[in-house]
Amino acid sequence: MDRQVYLDQINKVIEQGPYKPEWASLAERPVPAWYRETRLGIFLHWGPFSVPAYHDWYARNMYVKDSPEYEHHLKHWGDHKEFGYKDFIPMLTMERFDPQAWIKAFTEAGADYIVPVAEHHDGFQMYKSELSRWNAAEMGPHRDVMGDLLREAERAGMTVGASTHRVEHWWFMSHGKEFESDIPQDVPRDHLYWPAMPEPVNQHDIHSEGSPSEEFMTDWLLRCCEIVDRYHPRILYFDWWIQHESVKPWLKKFTAYYYNRSEEWGGGIINYKHDAYPFGIAVPDVERGQFAEVKPFLWQSDTSVMRNSWCYSANPIYKQPIEIIWDLVDVVCKNGRLLMNFGPCPDGSLSEGDMSILKAMAAWMKVNGEAIHGTGIWRIPFEGPTAVEEGQFADSKSRDFTSEDFRFTCRGGNIYATAMRCPEDGVLRIKSLREADASHKPLWHGIIRKVEVLGMGEAEWSRDDKALTVELGDFRSDMPVVVKIITD
Repeated sequence: MDRQVYLDQINKVIEQGPYKPEWASLAERPVPAWYRETRLGIFLHWGPFSVPAYHDWYARNMYVKDSPEYEHHLKHWGDHKEFGYKDFIPMLTMERFDPQAWIKAFTEAGADYIVPVAEHHDGFQMYKSELSRWNAAEMGPHRDVMGDLLREAERAGMTVGASTHRVEHWWFMSHGKEFESDIPQDVPRDHLYWPAMPEPVNQHDIHSEGSPSEEFMTDWLLRCCEIVDRYHPRILYFDWWIQHESVKPWLKKFTAYYYNRSEEWGGGIINYKHDAYPFGIAVPDVERGQFAEVKPFLWQSDTSVMRNSWCYSANPIYKQPIEIIWDLVDVVCKNGRLLMNFGPCPDGSLSEGDMSILKAMAAWMKVNGEAIHGTGIWRIPFEGPTAVEEGQFADSKSRDFTSEDFRFTCRGGNIYATAMRCPEDGVLRIKSLREADASHKPLWHGIIRKVEVLGMGEAEWSRDDKALTVELGDFRSDMPVVVKIITD
C-alpha cells in the first residue's frame, strides 16, 4: 500500500464530509437509532498470546525480568533470545476455526452484535492487512480470520464491530530491550516489535513524557482506517491509552473519518474508556464493571466469562452462567448493553468452558429473551437489598443476589420484573408494583390485567399495599426468573 496515497484519501473524506476533526463538530452526530436496539455482544480476545495460554498481556510481561510470566517463559519455552513472542505466531494455527459454528453458538446465546479484537497491544493483526506483513492472513492461520467471522455474522443478522488496542503498542514490547532477547535495541520499522519505546512510569498519566511519534500515530491512523474501509464495522471499540494527551489530535481525525465513512452503511458508533472522548461524542464503556444507577445515556459494560483472563487460559477461572445473566439483566435495566468476552483456543475452537456458558445462556435467553431484547428502561430500574458496586474491575468476586432483588424493563406496555434468584418458597414479592393509594407518593398506579412467569405460563397473583405477590406453584429454576406483567 502507498501510505501517502491512502493518507491523502483519508484527508479528502474528512474535508468533504459533514463531520470535521473538532469536538464541536463531532458532538453534532447523533447516536444511530439501530444502536439503541443492541443489548448483548460478543467480545473475542484472540492472537499469538493464546498459545502460551497465560493471559493477554503475556507479550509484555514475558520480557519483564523476574515476573511470573518471565519465569514461566524460561521454564516452558526457553531463553528469550532464542524463542521470543514472535515465535508463537506459527503455533496459532486455528485449523479448527469454524465461523459458522461460532456464530450459531453466539446467536443462540442471544447475542446481537460481535466485536472481535482486530489488533491487540502485541501488534499482530487478526485480519488481512496491506500495512504490515504481521497479520493472520500472511502468518499463523494464513487466513483472514476476522473477515471470515464478520462475514458470517452479517449473514446471520448480527451487527458487526471491531476492536483495536494498537496505540499501547508504542511501549508494549519495550522491556525486551532491558536484557538480551529477540527484541533488538534498534527495532526495524517493518518488525512486529516496532517501535518498543520506553513505557511510561505511570501508564495512566495522560500527560506522561515519551509521547508517540508522528510516524507511529500516522501508522495508527492508517491501521484504524483500514479496518473501517475493509470491514465496515458499525461498532468500533477502543481500548485505553487513547486518552493520552498526545493521541487526542489523531483521535479527532480518525473519528471524523469514521463518522463520515460510516454514514454510507447506516452510521457507526465508538466505545471508549477513561473519558478519552468528551461526553456525548461516543458511547462510554465500563471495563469489568457497571454503573450503580440507571443512566439517561447509552453505555456499555464489557466483561470476560473468566475472572483471571481475557484470552484462552490453561488455568481458567470461569464465572458461573448465572453471574453472566445477572450482569446482563442489571446492565440492561440501567440503559446499558453487555459485551461478553470469550478467549478462543489457538487451534480455532471454543473451549468446553466457553461452550458451557454459551449453552446455558442459550437456554435462558430462549425462554426469557423478551425481557432483554427490544426493551426499554422502566420508571423504577431495580429493587432489593443487594447493592451493585459502581466502577471498573468490580467483578473479581461474585455478587450474592437474593430472591428479593429485581431488575425491571418494559416493552409494548408490559413490564418485565426479573427476580435474580428463584425463591425457595415459590412466592415472589415485588414491592415496586404494590397497590398505590391516594397519598400522592410516586408509586405505580397502573392496572394489571394478567401476570405470567416466562417458562411457566400464567400465574396466580395478588396485590396489596405491600407488594405484587406472584405464586410460582411447583415451578423452580436455578436461574433468574422473569415475571411478565400485562398492563392496561
